[in-house]
Amino acid sequence: MRISYDPKYDILYLKFGNAEKVICTDVNEDITIDMDGEGKLIGIEVLSASEHIDLSLLLPVEITKEAIRQ
Repeated sequence: MRISYDPKYDILYLKFGNAEKVICTDVNEDITIDMDGEGKLIGIEVLSASEHIDLSLLLPVEITKEAIRQ
């Protein structure tokens, strides 16, 4: 599992796997789940994350910078 958090925009993404085809389903206005073609959960996006989750339970995590692909 990979946890990504953008403090500037307060967006949290929990990534459980990869898929070529992603099906996005809105749970509510702030939470979206991503599934692969077989219906397996591959990710969860949480907007306004600090309003929904106690981030101190998830963070801090080791943060690594990834190269930006252009």
